[in-house]
Amino acid sequence: MSSALPNSVYARDVEYILHPVTNARKHEEVGPIVIDRGEGIYVYDDRGNKYIEGMAGLWSVAVGFGEKRIADAAYRQLQKLPYYHTFSHKTNAPSVDLAERLVKMTPASVNRVFFTNSGSEANDTVVKLIWYYNNARGKPQKKRFLARTNAYHGITMVSGSLTGLPVNHRDFDLPIIPVTHLTCPHYWRNGLPQETEAQFTDRLIQELEDTIAKEGADTIAAFIGEPVMGAGGVMVPPEGYWPRVQEICRKNDILLIADEVITGFGRVGTTFACEHFGIEPDVLVTSKQIASSYAPLAAVIMSDAIYQVIADNTAKIGTLGHGFTTTGHPVSCAIANENLAIIEERGLIENARVSGAVLQEELAKFRDHPLVGEVRGIGLIAVVELVADKANKTRFDPVGKAGAILFAKGHEHGVIVRAMGDQIAFCPPLIITTDEVREMVRRFGAALEDTYAALKADGVI
Repeated sequence: MSSALPNSVYARDVEYILHPVTNARKHEEVGPIVIDRGEGIYVYDDRGNKYIEGMAGLWSVAVGFGEKRIADAAYRQLQKLPYYHTFSHKTNAPSVDLAERLVKMTPASVNRVFFTNSGSEANDTVVKLIWYYNNARGKPQKKRFLARTNAYHGITMVSGSLTGLPVNHRDFDLPIIPVTHLTCPHYWRNGLPQETEAQFTDRLIQELEDTIAKEGADTIAAFIGEPVMGAGGVMVPPEGYWPRVQEICRKNDILLIADEVITGFGRVGTTFACEHFGIEPDVLVTSKQIASSYAPLAAVIMSDAIYQVIADNTAKIGTLGHGFTTTGHPVSCAIANENLAIIEERGLIENARVSGAVLQEELAKFRDHPLVGEVRGIGLIAVVELVADKANKTRFDPVGKAGAILFAKGHEHGVIVRAMGDQIAFCPPLIITTDEVREMVRRFGAALEDTYAALKADGVI
């Protein structure tokens, strides 16, 4: 599939990710549902129905819902300093404390922090700062970004351009920046017949090298990637993929950006997924679990080498013409500091490793189900992909039909999952216990059986 704009090149492996409401018919209609309150891993609607929140909201509520310590931290900060900006050589204590905390937690390759309000804003900021950086070092031609199909990097004009999902481009006139989307590193779906996983990795690396040769390394600014793809379908890359990508980027003066908006702060069982995959990024982007989404917040964390070029150029021209009214917002930063303290004190990263192993083990039991094409994941993030024909990996027509039914049936069984087309995603709060994981998966299993029955009754399978 190709974009209408020449600056973007799509591989042929794009998956169509649809919101379940898009295909709402008969079995699939859900909502609107008013969520009234939350407690731990559960949320309650305004009719009193109780659900296991199997998606931690939107991949983000690490410490669970209704955490009083965070509410108290927010209240204390609201009383002391509810707002102040970080312009004109000013800052506030919570943002300073949070920046110092992040530098201690993140990979050693990154140590300078810039706060934004969302992952989308953060990735917009990354593009602007990298362009600024390259202009400052006399390489204004280095503007192109490399991303992957099925990637999700945000929804604003620039971050949406980096995103590799057609539904986020169509009729929005995106992409608006020069970006090339490479093949999604999903072996099960994109591996060729008779191709081993190692050969698949070789092919992806060759594609990267060929793209650099074609475009010219002197025109490519950065490679951006989620260590594990999230909204595109929880794609865990094949072994050896990331070290080889990193080596090629280093050799060609191409910055490596790790988008850890979903995977940061313990999701895969390590503090950051970079640690698990051996990535030493030049820039790391994080949001969501940084504050458990109790308040909007994101952070761009860059290397000192990038920072110094930006700082020197700013001194030269007199100002850095970038920032937001709420950059480093004191209440959001106070919330994040308390949230990260809870994650550390309660051992939630280790819990994600232990409970995550149970999640992967329990979901793997569905691999032989006639609707299930693949089960994949790592730590406390996973997908069960539904297919119309198991032997041929054939998608449903329309894509999303089965997923929308399961999404609805999940609500009936008291579990909230996310249907990304026919890919059913799990990403529960990091506080979930092994027993709660088993109960969540049991409810999913009941919804899966109901979905199978509904599809058979409709003559779809």
